[in-house]
Amino acid sequence: MSTFLLEVGTEELPADFVDSAIAQWQSKIPQTLDEYFLTPEGIEIYGTPRRLAVIIKQLPQKQPDREEEVKGPPAKAAFKDGEPTKAALGFARKQGVELDNLFLRDTDKGEFVFVQKQISGRPATEILTELIPQWIFGLEGRRFMRWANGDLKFPRPIRWLVTLLDDVVLPVELDNNAEAIKSGRISSGHRILSPKPVEIPQATDYQSCLRNAYVEVNSETRRETIKSQVESAAKELGGYTPLYPELWEEVTNLVEWPTAVVGKFSSEFLNLPQEVVTTEMVSHQRYFPVFKTEAATELIPYFITIGNGDPAKSEIIATGNERVIRARLADGQFFYKTDIDSPLESYLPQLEKVTFQEDLGSVRQKVGRIEKIANQITDQLRQHSPNLISPEAITQIQRAALLCKADLVTQMVYEFPELQGVMGQKYAVASGESEQVATAIFEHYLPKGAGDALPKTLTGQVVALADRLDTLVSIFGLGMLPTGSSDPFALRRAANGIINITWNANLPINLQQLLQDIAADFVAAYPDNNSPIESLQEFFLQRIRTLLQEENKIDYDLVNAVLGEDDPEYQNRALIDVLDVRDRALFLQSIRNNGTLDKIYETVNRSARLAKQGDLDTKELQPTTVVTPEYFQKSCEQAFYDALVELVPKIKASQEERDYQKLVEALEEIAPTVSTFFDGDQSVLVMDPDPNIRTNRLNLLGLLRNHARVLADFGAIVKS
Repeated sequence: MSTFLLEVGTEELPADFVDSAIAQWQSKIPQTLDEYFLTPEGIEIYGTPRRLAVIIKQLPQKQPDREEEVKGPPAKAAFKDGEPTKAALGFARKQGVELDNLFLRDTDKGEFVFVQKQISGRPATEILTELIPQWIFGLEGRRFMRWANGDLKFPRPIRWLVTLLDDVVLPVELDNNAEAIKSGRISSGHRILSPKPVEIPQATDYQSCLRNAYVEVNSETRRETIKSQVESAAKELGGYTPLYPELWEEVTNLVEWPTAVVGKFSSEFLNLPQEVVTTEMVSHQRYFPVFKTEAATELIPYFITIGNGDPAKSEIIATGNERVIRARLADGQFFYKTDIDSPLESYLPQLEKVTFQEDLGSVRQKVGRIEKIANQITDQLRQHSPNLISPEAITQIQRAALLCKADLVTQMVYEFPELQGVMGQKYAVASGESEQVATAIFEHYLPKGAGDALPKTLTGQVVALADRLDTLVSIFGLGMLPTGSSDPFALRRAANGIINITWNANLPINLQQLLQDIAADFVAAYPDNNSPIESLQEFFLQRIRTLLQEENKIDYDLVNAVLGEDDPEYQNRALIDVLDVRDRALFLQSIRNNGTLDKIYETVNRSARLAKQGDLDTKELQPTTVVTPEYFQKSCEQAFYDALVELVPKIKASQEERDYQKLVEALEEIAPTVSTFFDGDQSVLVMDPDPNIRTNRLNLLGLLRNHARVLADFGAIVKS
């Protein structure tokens, strides 16, 4: 058993690529080693801005010898009249065996020739030499580049290569035309603290050799060092610093030997909105801001940055960063003072000069569409539940819809685009707008991504829905649908946001009607385009399916049961009542978990399977209109009929109150009666020769199926 080290040394890699490369190697390297029968005891993957490395522990020195069965030509092609053909002879020659070693075996495609081969294991050194270039150049990412005059592509130029099997260099050469990269045992230390070459005697010495050269290759160790240093520095300042996850991750991959450096800025900038200061620090300068307390509501005039230089020169580093942050915050202060001199509404005309999308006009035109869609949503809410939304709330929604994009043309948001909505809220308050309007301007951008907060106010929820619906209908209307890897307008995120906002706030909207109305308005305004309604419906159904499975943890077959499998009735129902499809899915999952589903599954499914032989409309629920008691031959038919008559009001109450427990309890009650119909002493032959009796019995079963369909399509459910 041996220890193998591979280190790929580069110019400074993008921070996001380091994490991505580590994750890719963690998946790919064990998989390929297993495929080559070289399963090690352990694999450790490391990454810094200047290197990617893997240490493979207890690696077998060679593959095990093994037997392998090889399939050859069909028997009828390999032998004619008992004699081998050219096909058999060629197969034996190719496999290096005698004809006597061939044997025949039946397969699902007929009889074929096989041979059992003895394969000698190859040395690990030979296999690693083949795999190393595959591991390196099999990495995926964005913005790959060529360097020198070569054809090799990597995020940054490769400068050195270390390949050690224990203490022996495994010769590998990466051909880059005139600049070949040959492997060795020489690595590089920290650019500033230890710029000399670092010789690695053997693979197991890798981490210690690099640490002696001020390089911590283990990203988890660097991450924890940064956490400890930042928290300690903040404590010494008498404050608290939250570890912003994305910032923490990024700086971990920007340094090889982290050192926390404390800087200070003028307290005059504390008068700026806190979001301006923290955005400048976190997003632009990669600093950790410092707050008075863990509540993180009040800044103190300090910041913490993570240096990759000489710790002895921290004061010089701090001074340089202080000059940068002062200039940036001074710009922010100027923008804020300039912007706030004008009321937010005064910026609306400037939105005419900002293009939303080339074929869809300006952002001001988009605002007009948002206003109209917001009105359509409020009309639905008012019609569904007059007490849900007051006239005053409608006025606030209209005002928020009008002003929701006004801050896009302010100087502050032009400089700091990530503050859109945030500054709109600030400027709305300064302009004398109501708190509801100001909050909605901020909230209508929520959620910004998976796991983000959702709008809490009704005003924010309605404007958020209107904004996303306009984007989806407009972009779909132009035929610019997202593909597997491309979604430049974040349409999936927009649709997910619509569903999640609706579910979270329990908004009784008819999404189907909204899509139809907005799509009709789009076609009227842009008559050269076709209606996007069908593709939008399919898109939303897929989003609902994904969210139910991934976020609500609903079993896939139960999701199929509430959305239907190519069943327009269920699909329309899901879009008409988005809350109902969620409630039915959650309810189905709950009765599966508590065992109730098993009690009614067989009864409903058996009835549904037979009911397919009839032609009863799936929406029919009234026994008195489709069943004729005069055709009953046995008492079990009358009992089945009477049970269905009693079931009707329970189903109606279940639908009106959206209480599916009542429906399930009713189905449990009827189950014994249905079992007697099928299997009791008085059981019947459903497919009776008499067409009237047969239709009568099929309708009984069809009615039971239809009652169950109020909850779900039980035919899509997989038996537990």
